[in-house]
Amino acid sequence: MNLATPDKSGTASLEAIARNGSLFSRIAVRIPTYLSDLRENPAWLPMFVLARTMPGRRMHWLGAKRTRPLENADETMFAGVERDAAVEALRSDGLFSGLMLPRAIHEEIGAFAGRTPCFGNFDRRLEFMPGEHAEAEKRFGRSLLSGHYFERSLDCQAVLAVQYDPLLLDIAQHYLGGQAKLITTRVWWSFPTGKASDADKNLASLGKYHFDLDDWRMLKFFFYLVPVDAGTGPHVYIRGSHRRRAIKHQLTLLVGHSAEEVLGVYGPQSPVTLTGEAGLGFVEDPFGFHMGTVPAHTPRLMMEVGFGVSRPSRRRFHGEPVIR
Repeated sequence: MNLATPDKSGTASLEAIARNGSLFSRIAVRIPTYLSDLRENPAWLPMFVLARTMPGRRMHWLGAKRTRPLENADETMFAGVERDAAVEALRSDGLFSGLMLPRAIHEEIGAFAGRTPCFGNFDRRLEFMPGEHAEAEKRFGRSLLSGHYFERSLDCQAVLAVQYDPLLLDIAQHYLGGQAKLITTRVWWSFPTGKASDADKNLASLGKYHFDLDDWRMLKFFFYLVPVDAGTGPHVYIRGSHRRRAIKHQLTLLVGHSAEEVLGVYGPQSPVTLTGEAGLGFVEDPFGFHMGTVPAHTPRLMMEVGFGVSRPSRRRFHGEPVIR
């Protein structure tokens, strides 16, 4: 595992990566999803408006229920990880990076992903084998920045073993409160492509610092299923940004912001870039600013297990965006 803090030249490169997409395109690409969320659950609207504000979040945190001990908390695949250390790191930094998948687990998920068709750019009409990415771009006549498996990932027993590992729920409940529950599991590829549009990057949440507003309180566990270096699109997290938020970032409806703007508030030493071997895992409070960078030369295969405090969306598969 390697945690790197960019120097001035690194900051400049991150700014170049993050500064893309017009204001209109960033909003327009998400409008169908927002409308679907609102129709399904009218309570989504107050969450979407108020959960971006620090007073609103603090009020909601007061409703966190007391956590009950898990009887099987020690039956975990993550040897040597202390729950309390993870929770303390999350409270202070918003990030804990001390998880490692067993080799057999990440290899099984990787093999599954290699032999299973995925869906490009969240669109179920763009189905292709991940090893045929270049051919698929030619066939569909467009760039394919991502490849998601949606419910197909649940056909992999190793994926199920990870999502139901008791340590993940134990950490989530001690951080979010006793009502924390599993709300999403996904496996996806991010592909290097020089032809991706701003809309595709915005939809994939790549290349721009943003924070997640899927729920009032959330926790997301991420696992690299291939080795990830600087050219594989590493994940970047702004340390401590889950605990404080500039007023301008609370009052705008946009969750994505340029690196220049974000680093100007939280400091050039705040980004943590996560690189490492296959199996590396980390957990973050996604209200903190973060981004996945666009792979330069090697596809990135990743898994996410998300916990929240509200009922999960019924929209297609675990909050799958609505494509028009």
